[in-house]
Amino acid sequence: MKAIIPAAGLGTRFLPATKCTPKEMLPVLNKPVIQYVAEEALAPEEVDGVVIVTSPGKPELLSFFQPDRSLETLLRERGKEAYADAVAEAGSMPVDFRYQYEPRGLGHAIRSAADACASEPFLVLLGDYVVPSKSILPKMIEVSEAHSGASVIAVAPCSPEEVSRYGVIGGTRIGALPGCEDVADTEPGAVWRVSGTVEKPAPEDAPSNLYIVGRYLLSPRVMDLLQTQEPGAGGEVQLTDALERSLDQEVMYAVVIDPLEGLDTGTPSGWIAANALMAAEDPELAPAFWEAVDARGGLKRPEAE
Repeated sequence: MKAIIPAAGLGTRFLPATKCTPKEMLPVLNKPVIQYVAEEALAPEEVDGVVIVTSPGKPELLSFFQPDRSLETLLRERGKEAYADAVAEAGSMPVDFRYQYEPRGLGHAIRSAADACASEPFLVLLGDYVVPSKSILPKMIEVSEAHSGASVIAVAPCSPEEVSRYGVIGGTRIGALPGCEDVADTEPGAVWRVSGTVEKPAPEDAPSNLYIVGRYLLSPRVMDLLQTQEPGAGGEVQLTDALERSLDQEVMYAVVIDPLEGLDTGTPSGWIAANALMAAEDPELAPAFWEAVDARGGLKRPEAE
């Protein structure tokens, strides 16, 4: 099984920082965001490779995942073995690339990697969503295997007032992950059969309060449908349109996850929060992190006027 990571966007929210540095290369602690996503994608034993869909204007992504023997040698000569090992690890990951030559939407980016999937199920991991625990994909694979290889998407609950910001599913709860049988319908571990998806509905029109997060396990049929998918909202080829079409031909499921399992790094505020949260939990960095924070008088939320 291959995992596709769309990473062709311009990163306009981070300008001017992304004028020369792709947003996927912005660091969270000591690694770029894209490395966390690739490591998560490769963690399940079912996955044998990653395909990053990028644009020709982002050569830094290719360079990062290539070996750099001269840098490794220099670091080892200077006794910096840990740094050399980190550089070697990034350069040895089984990562391949495809290009999206014009920005035509998420669905178009995914179908740019169709030749790498060999008519088999594939994963899609959005490149600005980090899951430090790598806990979401195994749950999705478990649900898919329990339902004859069906497509599975990860969803999380939000408040009714927030549904207009997301793609939201409709459907019915049909079960739960083992050990989660007693959870409520929208609590982590619940499994739904999806009847439809709605993009950014008004609160009164939303079929549920479960929004789609950046993880998908999709059947070959979805890729087939993407090949013929016409542009939709914004003149772009939308993945949600292909998912909606697939429901006429096959069953799709959703597994509810805890929204705290992932960190959205797609906005400056989310990226800053991801760095702070992961630094605070890292056993090596936390003492120095809190020392630096305390030296400035600690973290205090200003009172609203």
